[in-house]
Amino acid sequence: MELRQLAVVVAVAEEGGFTAAAQRLRTVQSTVSTVVRALERDLGTPLFHRTTHRVVLTPAGEAFVPAARAALQAAERARAAVSPVRGRVRLGVGPGLLADLHAVLTRLRQAHPAVTVEVRQLRPEEGRCRVLESTVDLALIPVDGTASSGGLATSGEPAPSCADAVVTLLPAEELVLATAPGGSRSTVADLRGLSLVDFPAGWAIREAVDRAFPQRRVALEVDDPGVAAGLVRAGLAACVLPASAATRLAELAVRRFDPPVPWQLAAVHRAGAGAAVGAVLAQLGGKPRQSGRV
Repeated sequence: MELRQLAVVVAVAEEGGFTAAAQRLRTVQSTVSTVVRALERDLGTPLFHRTTHRVVLTPAGEAFVPAARAALQAAERARAAVSPVRGRVRLGVGPGLLADLHAVLTRLRQAHPAVTVEVRQLRPEEGRCRVLESTVDLALIPVDGTASSGGLATSGEPAPSCADAVVTLLPAEELVLATAPGGSRSTVADLRGLSLVDFPAGWAIREAVDRAFPQRRVALEVDDPGVAAGLVRAGLAACVLPASAATRLAELAVRRFDPPVPWQLAAVHRAGAGAAVGAVLAQLGGKPRQSGRV
């Protein structure tokens, strides 16, 4: 039995499904399924009941997961005792900007237990200035799709005094349409005739959807992605979300737009910010070679 197997089982249990666990672990669903099946064979008992729409723990799984979580925590403490990376990172995140923040922090804790993160909420347009003012060490901002290797454009333009900050592009993805369960997921997303649940003005995802679909019909507005998912699940509205957020809602029908609607985040930080900031960037999927100044 390996720590990786324990981590996969705990991820499936906490995320409620193999797809969401794969997203959290930055791997593919088939790998998660293979690891769980192999462990179940070794243990001689199933850990999960698998149905079409959900995954739940068996009695054996309910007994196994707390013990697995305790073993992982013990391994983290042992790793922290000799970890060369330690320190505090103040991370600025706009509302609704990073759906899998908890997964990022979980991976960080497993890889670098001596690094602590303080999460602070800020508006996307504040990111650069807050970094240069040293009120946060790392800030996430949305990219509006006009970015190039030589610079970034975002939904909010910085003040001239805040223009010199280092940026690292995070993995690019796209916006998708989440609707009530049923229908073919291969059907191209179409907003015509749909009532949408949307997020408040000032949220980065709201600004991105405003730019992409200015004529859409917004029937409901909420400030909680979980509430939005519940409204979609009940068939009361549809919702446009980043693909990384939609994959966590396995019971909903998720469809892609044609042409794709891009969605990407960037991390703003100072040059030479230190190993702790670098550790957080690595878990966010940032690629230093794509960094530049804005």
